Amino acid sequence: MTCDTLMGMLRKLSGAVAAALAVVALGAAPAQAAGAGYVRLAHLSPDTPAVDVYLKSDSGAAEPQRFNGVAYGAMSDYLRLPTGAYQVAMRKSGASATSPPVLTTQVTVADGAAYTVAGVGRYADLGLRVLQDDLKLPGGDESKIRIIQASVRAPVLDVAGANGKAIADGVAFATTTDYRQVNPGKWTVQVRPSGGGSASELPCTLGAGNVYSLLVLDDKKGGLKPELHIDAAGTSTVPQGGVATGLGGTQHDGGRLTAVLLAGLAALLTAGLMVTLRRFRASS
Repeated sequence: MTCDTLMGMLRKLSGAVAAALAVVALGAAPAQAAGAGYVRLAHLSPDTPAVDVYLKSDSGAAEPQRFNGVAYGAMSDYLRLPTGAYQVAMRKSGASATSPPVLTTQVTVADGAAYTVAGVGRYADLGLRVLQDDLKLPGGDESKIRIIQASVRAPVLDVAGANGKAIADGVAFATTTDYRQVNPGKWTVQVRPSGGGSASELPCTLGAGNVYSLLVLDDKKGGLKPELHIDAAGTSTVPQGGVATGLGGTQHDGGRLTAVLLAGLAALLTAGLMVTLRRFRASS
C-alpha cells in the first residue's frame, strides 16, 4: 500500500464521519431552535368533581395529552413543551373525548417561561386561570414563596411563620399572591382565617435559592390543608413542581444523547485509523 492509497482511505473515512456528525447535528438542531417552556395543571375548585384534562398543541408541535380523574388538590409536575399555543380543556371524568368540554382556555408558551393552568373558584362559577410562574431564582441566602388560595372554608386567610413573621395577609379564595423573598431554613408555616380562628400548621424546610408555591386546600377532615410545592430549585436547570421535593427534568436528554453518539463516532474513527495504519505497515 502506497502513501497515496493510505491518504485516500483516510479521506474516505473522514468524509463518512463528517456525514454522520452532520446527521447528529441536524437531529439535535430543531429542538434547540424551537425553544421550550413549562406548563403544569391543577384542580383547585373544592366543590367540583374530578375531571379529565386535555392538552393539545394548536400547531401539532407536541402530541396531545390526556390526564384522567384529576381531583381537587391535584397539581402536576411541569411538562416541558415546545413554544407555541396550546388548548386546555376539562371534561367530566369519564366523559367522551368528543363531548363538549366543561371549560376551555388557551396558554401561549414562551421560550423559558413557566405557567400553572388551574381550575379555580366554586363549581357554580368555575373558571380556568393561567398563572404566570416567576421562577427566577432568588439569591443563595434567600428563598422565594407565594400563596395559592384554594380553600373555601377560609374565604380570606393569613399566612405566617410560628414566630409571627407574616408571609401574606388577607389572601382571598381563588387568588394567588406574588412571590416574596423570605429567609431560608426550618419553618412552621401557620395558615389561619383572617380575623381569627384555628391555625393549621405545616413544618417544612425552605431551601436557600429555591422557589415555592404554598397551596392552601380544604382538608377532608375539616380545617385547612397547606401543601408546599417546589417550583424551582437552585441546584437544577429546569422547573420542578413536586410536593416539597425536587424531581429531575429531561432538558438535557438530547445533549446526553448527542454526547454518546459523538463518543461512538470518535471511537469508530480511532479504530479505523488503527486498522488502516496496521495495514499500511504490513504492506511496507
